[in-house]
Amino acid sequence: MKHLKATLAAALVGASALGLVAAAPQSAEAQGSVPIDVWALRDVVNAVQISPDGKHLLVHKVESKEGEYILEIYDTADLSKPLRRLNADPMEIVSAQWVSNDVIFGAAWQVNRKTVKGPEDDVRDYKTYAYSLSANKFSNVDGNFSIVNLLPNDPDHVLVATGAIVADGTGVDPYAAVRPRSYYKFDLRNGTRSLVLRGGGKIPYVSTWDDEGNPRYTEIQDLGAGKIISYYRKPGDSDWTKLNELDLNDPKNLYRILGGFVGVAGFDPKDPNIGYLIDNLNGEDKAALYEFDFTTGKVGKKLFQAEDSDVMGIQLSSIPGTSKLVAARYPGAKMERHWFDEEEKALYEALEQQIPYAWQVSIASRSLDGKSMVVTNRGPHDPGSFWLVKDGKLAKLGSRNPLLNPDQLADVKYIRYPARDGLMIPGWITIPKGKPPFPLIVQHNGGPQVNGMVGYDEWGQMLANAGYMVFHPDQRISVGWGQKHFDAGYGEHGGKMQDDKDDGVKYLIDQGLVDPNRVAFFGWSYGGYAALVSLSREPQLYQCAIAGAAVANPEKQYLGRRNADLKALDEWERRRGTIGINPMNEIAKVNIPLLMIHGNVDRRVQYYHFKEYQKAFEAAGKTGEFVTLEGADHFYNTLMFNHQQQLYTKMLDYLANDCGPGGL
Repeated sequence: MKHLKATLAAALVGASALGLVAAAPQSAEAQGSVPIDVWALRDVVNAVQISPDGKHLLVHKVESKEGEYILEIYDTADLSKPLRRLNADPMEIVSAQWVSNDVIFGAAWQVNRKTVKGPEDDVRDYKTYAYSLSANKFSNVDGNFSIVNLLPNDPDHVLVATGAIVADGTGVDPYAAVRPRSYYKFDLRNGTRSLVLRGGGKIPYVSTWDDEGNPRYTEIQDLGAGKIISYYRKPGDSDWTKLNELDLNDPKNLYRILGGFVGVAGFDPKDPNIGYLIDNLNGEDKAALYEFDFTTGKVGKKLFQAEDSDVMGIQLSSIPGTSKLVAARYPGAKMERHWFDEEEKALYEALEQQIPYAWQVSIASRSLDGKSMVVTNRGPHDPGSFWLVKDGKLAKLGSRNPLLNPDQLADVKYIRYPARDGLMIPGWITIPKGKPPFPLIVQHNGGPQVNGMVGYDEWGQMLANAGYMVFHPDQRISVGWGQKHFDAGYGEHGGKMQDDKDDGVKYLIDQGLVDPNRVAFFGWSYGGYAALVSLSREPQLYQCAIAGAAVANPEKQYLGRRNADLKALDEWERRRGTIGINPMNEIAKVNIPLLMIHGNVDRRVQYYHFKEYQKAFEAAGKTGEFVTLEGADHFYNTLMFNHQQQLYTKMLDYLANDCGPGGL
């Protein structure tokens, strides 16, 4: 793209376009200078997207601390005022996406219940909608649908599927992959839909579709045969061809099931019989990117393999409808790119030169002619910014948190350190202002196998702003670092997985970065479980632990959710629930103070974990505090301002005053 040049710096517009950016603090002040109310904000701007013809922007934003998300639409020729301001009262718009020059497709939710009756039972109801800009009209889409493919060669239709319409951003539901989905062509002109494929039987769902709306690849779990079977289709075929099969009951194959990135990821636009396959073939540890020939069913040449991590995805051309492979993606200090396309690489390098504090830069949407685009950035000094490129000029549109001054945010450093058995563990440290040694907080969130790569982490930045170094270890079993790293965590919940965290603390102490007498543990979901395990470690490295949404009784969690037909997954969950450390059985050994926090409508880790642990903990006479977040669910996007304000206020007060003798 020739028109984007380094001279864009002269055309950089201030931060007031669209009226989305509130006044930020004038300068960075002392540690802890950012008020809790600023950290507690929901994402002020959640999404910005340009229409395919480049004429309109949609902006998904919230305008007050207690407010709900609205949708605004702007003419890109005049950003001074919106053409439309839309809400879904009494529901709240939670997603929006251009699917044509005229139609926006998305979802809305509404809290309609006060209690959670069982696992994954939501207190919210959801609706899918289509909005026509020309008619200025919302239409309900009867059903719970998500976009699968925009079908760039068929402007009147998109491919949709039944299933979750709000992404699960925290933790993992391993059984979601076996739930059947049905697929439809949705007519953007009249709101009707026609069935393309009904999931069930041999093929409950399709992993990969091409831009023509053809199902091309899937990997399913055949319970009767006890196999993981991969199938593919050539363009125009009506039946599936088996690619390979693996033993579903072999724990070595859990890496494929729980990794979520192995399989066909895309297709060569010049030859639809050539696909791009991600896999760790021939006994290799790290997943690589290969060509796959659909006509022969054979794997072709290896396109790329990273040295220390798995290829976890591919990146296609930012120009809609071209589907050209431009990069492979793999974890490191950030989600790195191995470029195949020099033009796209040059475009990204130009953007990175112009966007302040560029870290994870992405072209979120682009017009069909390639001349206009919305670019995002997110990283240690940028909570998430949105930029418009139009007519060769770059303008900032808004931020997920416009009240944060970049200078108040902390640097993040990627490290690798040896565990006690020699396994190298990746991790990230968020470094506060000042000089070491620092007080340290070990932070771990959901999973446990979720890749925990840190770019901008609100919790870590909040803690660093209060003067704490924050350590995020990607312990064994975390995906993205090869199969050996994953397999080393099998059955090690509370064991070697916990040792990895402790070994990271010792490493940072040995590096002179951390005060050994000022260390605490904080975690959410699986990380909350790990925080409870830390309470009884010997020798004890921590002064206190904060456990959020913690799996306090993994055995009960396992028994309440088990699916004995999925033998490998069931065995993995059984080991997690009955063989690994169960915090309910360790309360007598607790030797440091605890702060435990839980939402009372948590659908993933139900509230009984909190209440039952509290009862046993207090009966044992241990020192702890227990806080309920009323109306809070498990996931970040369900935590409202009041939930985060309560959570952050209590956390910082507890760390300063009640974390061990004299506070941390």
